[in-house]
Amino acid sequence: MDEYAEYIYQRRPEYRHLSAGDVTAQKELRNKLNCKNFKWFMNEVAWDLPKHYPPVEPPAAAWGEVQFVRNMASGLCMESKHFVSGSPIRLENCVKGRVDVSWSHGQVFTFGWREDIRVGDPMHTKKVCFDAISHHSPVTLYDCHGMRGNQLWRYRKDKSLYHPISNSCVDSNANERRVFMNLCDPSSPSQQWQFERTNTTVLENFNRATH
Repeated sequence: MDEYAEYIYQRRPEYRHLSAGDVTAQKELRNKLNCKNFKWFMNEVAWDLPKHYPPVEPPAAAWGEVQFVRNMASGLCMESKHFVSGSPIRLENCVKGRVDVSWSHGQVFTFGWREDIRVGDPMHTKKVCFDAISHHSPVTLYDCHGMRGNQLWRYRKDKSLYHPISNSCVDSNANERRVFMNLCDPSSPSQQWQFERTNTTVLENFNRATH
């Protein structure tokens, strides 16, 4: 992989200390046969790969806890108790600040460059995404497929999480701790969400692309 190996190490630092073994013979054979280098392969053969798998992870638009604005005083956050397909997203008491909490708990989400919402922080997202089918369907996790569709979201200035394919927004019932899809209502407090951190520039670029 020549210099492209460094991208692997940047994403997976633990790999840097693993030995690849002696590849001298392979390198000599490549030179003897006058083979192209890995950069040529990336530019000429896999030229579209960085569009889907960029060597350097682009910045996320929003990440951290997703708090229910209406109940910020009481502290309700989105949570997934199980990181597998079919798991529902629920409202639970926010756990940030507790000494026994790590990054692996189910209240950290990332709205990333693919415009999907994944469990985990930007550098350690899991391969499950927010998914919804239609109006009134629950918001569940599903294996991330990168095809947008049911996993495409917009985080708008009114703090709503909009789902273009169903033309609906993420709603909530605090009493029942449910998170579900509903017709968008900008005046409804139950549809307002606050990410712990946001990148305004990336968000604006996402939303600009929809107009």
